[in-house]
Amino acid sequence: MSKKRNRSLLMSLTVVLGMTVLTGCGGATAKTSGAQAGKSADFPNKPISLIVPFAAGGGTDTTARALAKAAEKVLKQPVTVVNKTGGGGSVGMTEGSNAKSDGYTVTVVTVELTTLPHLGLSPITYQNFKPVGMMNYEPAAITVRADSPWQTMKDFLDYAKANPGKVRLGNSGTGAIWHLAAAALEKETGTKFNHIPFEGAAPAITALLGGHVDAVPVSPPEVKSQVESGKLRSLAVLDDKPAEVLPGVKTLKEETGIAFDYIGTWRGLGVPKDTPDEIVQALSEGFLKGMEDEEFKAFMKKNGLTIVSKDSSSFGQYVKENDERFGKLIPELGLSKK
Repeated sequence: MSKKRNRSLLMSLTVVLGMTVLTGCGGATAKTSGAQAGKSADFPNKPISLIVPFAAGGGTDTTARALAKAAEKVLKQPVTVVNKTGGGGSVGMTEGSNAKSDGYTVTVVTVELTTLPHLGLSPITYQNFKPVGMMNYEPAAITVRADSPWQTMKDFLDYAKANPGKVRLGNSGTGAIWHLAAAALEKETGTKFNHIPFEGAAPAITALLGGHVDAVPVSPPEVKSQVESGKLRSLAVLDDKPAEVLPGVKTLKEETGIAFDYIGTWRGLGVPKDTPDEIVQALSEGFLKGMEDEEFKAFMKKNGLTIVSKDSSSFGQYVKENDERFGKLIPELGLSKK
């Protein structure tokens, strides 16, 4: 009996130990899996830097700061703006593309990402980034002085066709987006302008006010206050829909029947190309929800800016199409330095 009891006790002990080992292993495995999943599930768990490739106080900077503030509420981490200026945006975007691919450095990317490479002015292209999302788009608006003889866009174009090269069109710099918009308008309408470059849209508008140029092709927000004060008059918006900040101003298509809705300035967000997709998705969701924030929407409306939100996939396709378009247009204009 004693031997039987010993054998029974030994078998019971073996079963108990076996169950303990299995339970322990199962618990350890579950814990390990949870830890592995947490590597992406807990993103972000520290502050995020947002590189702005333009100077503090400008439109891109103030828009980025407003969005950063809104996105913080969603991402539950501070989003700190860092200005890296130079090269028409190239310096900051280059630094952002070379950052660590962990999602903690996000870069504001602008239309210059798709123009500067074709102008031979930037070492990087859109392929150096993974798109996070788009936040803003503004078309060009052809604007003249209030005392201009041209009352309509048709008047303006008819005169330009009859007098090739005589209309002085101020722009934000040779190869800059508003120069490219004007050049594309020439192609669409069979006109020829005298393009006069300035160091940005603001100096071009000042020159218009002073009568040194005849018109400017800049964004509606950039001429909003002067139009409202009666100093300037916008003839048409180069887009498929009117600009909310320029009530009563028709599109080029409404004025002339010519469709023009493919060149404007835009702002979005990108991360280095090797950033894991799940982190890109988390950032995209966070910033896009930030664009729905009431304070952000109020900021954009107050400044006459248009919110155009696109997720990672649709923004990526949009940027690719922009790059292809400028890859053809810039060499046609003889501006490529490649």
